[in-house]
Amino acid sequence: MNELLIILKYLILGLVQGFTEPIPVSSSGHVIIGQRLLGLEQKGLLFEILTNTASLIAICFIYRQDLIRLMVNTIQYIRTQKKEYKSDFIFVIYIIIGTIPAAVLGLLYNEIIAEYLTSLNTIAITLLITGAALWLIRNFQGVKRDGDLSFKDALIVGLAQAAALIPGISRSGATVITSIAVGMKQDTALRFSFMLYIPVSLGGMVLGISDLINGPGIGSLAIPYLVAFIATLFMTYFAMKWFMGIMAKGNLKYFAYYCFIVGILLLIFSPNLL
Repeated sequence: MNELLIILKYLILGLVQGFTEPIPVSSSGHVIIGQRLLGLEQKGLLFEILTNTASLIAICFIYRQDLIRLMVNTIQYIRTQKKEYKSDFIFVIYIIIGTIPAAVLGLLYNEIIAEYLTSLNTIAITLLITGAALWLIRNFQGVKRDGDLSFKDALIVGLAQAAALIPGISRSGATVITSIAVGMKQDTALRFSFMLYIPVSLGGMVLGISDLINGPGIGSLAIPYLVAFIATLFMTYFAMKWFMGIMAKGNLKYFAYYCFIVGILLLIFSPNLL
């Protein structure tokens, strides 16, 4: 009975991770809240790496045609220098530029963030910040498409992604909000946001290989982790498809309301969850 309860808890946590990863409400913040509510204490980065990998697989599957086109056209441009491949090549360069801030700051400060910035009060405040940013850009209508981006745009969005290393600052929220703020159209903002997510997530996987191999409790938690992985994989897919529909309609204000409500509730009730 106890084993079934643990599996159920990890199923719930995987669903939470999968649902909140694509949408602008901070998956890391919600997973921490979920762990506190479910009484689960994670040691090491194994769970985070596994569930992020599941989300990565789902998002890569959704954007598989874009990924294949970008890789093929980038190689073709490097080989031939033909003009028809240049815009995709430049887009890939901007993805690399936008990835650098989060990669550098993550390597330098990830342990500090994990130790000092994961309290529920911190998450409450950062959720309120995320909500305010979503509210401010709720009516923005950009004009820039993939071929209209600049070095400056990529760097600014990359810095926003780096800020999302702090739990409660939504990664998708920070990058989508900033992309729209610098003038991108909704669909371009969404695509650029999740193209930035892919290399950062891949980097986290590579750096976490030792945790995958030597993670504490891997034997006893193998089945719960597998359940969480599968739950995250499927929930990320469906949540991402849902969010793409929300973005097409421009209804980001509803996520702002949600962040405000959860942030305020956490400030009120967090002492009871510590």
